Amino acid sequence: MTEGKRFAQLLKEFERVGVDPNTISAGLAVREEDALRALHALPDNAGPAAFLTQLRLVMTHMASHAPPRE
Repeated sequence: MTEGKRFAQLLKEFERVGVDPNTISAGLAVREEDALRALHALPDNAGPAAFLTQLRLVMTHMASHAPPRE
């Protein structure tokens, strides 16, 4: 999938969930895959608070399954 198509998919998911991507902090260090994973887990119109909660769950899950650093 091209970068443009991935970005369009991300914007579509933000809209579906009811999150204005312009209000999400640019300082969030989140991979596109993790944001999409969180968005896909939410129902329509879940809102920004639900997205941030789900994103924390996704990030915690990913961190707990990452290989240990040396």
